[in-house]
Amino acid sequence: MQPHDIEKKKVSPVPFMAAVIILLMLMGLVAIRATRSPKATLPLGLETEAYHIPADNRMTTKKIQLGHLLYFDKRLSPDDSVACASCHRPNAGFTDNQPVSTGIRGQKGGRSAPTVINRVFSTTQFWDGRAASLEEQAKAPLTNPIEHGFKDEAAVVEKVSSIRQYRELFRAVFNADVTMDGIAKAIAAFERTVISGNSKYDRYKAGEKKALNEQEIRGLQVFEDKGNCEVCHAGFNFTDEDFHNLGVGMDAEKPDLGRYGVTHDESDKGAFKTPTLRAISKTAPYMHDGSIATLEEVVHFYNVGGHPNANLSPLIEPLGLSEQEEKDMVAFLKALDGEGWQDITPPGDFPE
Repeated sequence: MQPHDIEKKKVSPVPFMAAVIILLMLMGLVAIRATRSPKATLPLGLETEAYHIPADNRMTTKKIQLGHLLYFDKRLSPDDSVACASCHRPNAGFTDNQPVSTGIRGQKGGRSAPTVINRVFSTTQFWDGRAASLEEQAKAPLTNPIEHGFKDEAAVVEKVSSIRQYRELFRAVFNADVTMDGIAKAIAAFERTVISGNSKYDRYKAGEKKALNEQEIRGLQVFEDKGNCEVCHAGFNFTDEDFHNLGVGMDAEKPDLGRYGVTHDESDKGAFKTPTLRAISKTAPYMHDGSIATLEEVVHFYNVGGHPNANLSPLIEPLGLSEQEEKDMVAFLKALDGEGWQDITPPGDFPE
């Protein structure tokens, strides 16, 4: 096989939604940043200007294709057992639907895998916000001894470099040999195509008044009013991208202190990032430790005011919702399920 044949014969394309429509849209977004043109659009309900594309990692077809391959390739672990997609699977809402994730040699992590969906609309990543970008986030699990399990970044680069067609693809994309920065940039570029919009809620807000049924409309009213949910689940992506203590897990003998581990600020003890509510029905179980199994239980947890502790957020207090209002809220949350990620599938084959 000649180098110019690699993309055609061995590199499976990112699916149509993610590679053609979304890619063209993303390339338009780059132009928007430069020209301030309002022309390019995302799926209904998402905001173009909030899309984070770093200046040093512009989106290209080949880069997204390379990231797609790396994301699903289990050879990004020493024993070929763990890929990014092992814990962030497309058929599980880009989580793994487990309380905590399983890494190399069956080891269990301490936190639930957050969804990749709509992470492009944020800079800080992870439940505790310790990564400042998707690129930085992509690196961390690779050298985590419980997750992908490489001893250091040099071992990651050596493994990927040992695969001839990856070497050729990196030269084609970056005009350089395999590097850790290149691996992270390609994976992040692919992850920026994992989006969700055009939900029933979005269509309702756009004027299609029959898009939501009566129960979902009641749930929206509770969400915006009595539930006070918009304080933290704010904006088009339903997250303030901030960190709050809800009391989850704080009664453990050695509680996970969340954001405190990054800032060492006493007020951040037990605080975790507010997740997006888009596609929330697909990403159970919930909370940073996966300790709440269903949306019904999540809504009830908020209704009773979380779990009291010394650092409980002042925004968390009993809501006084009726049983029917709780049900209505759940119905509304399910109406936030959207489109844009469902057609993303693993490659048919990988570089050799």
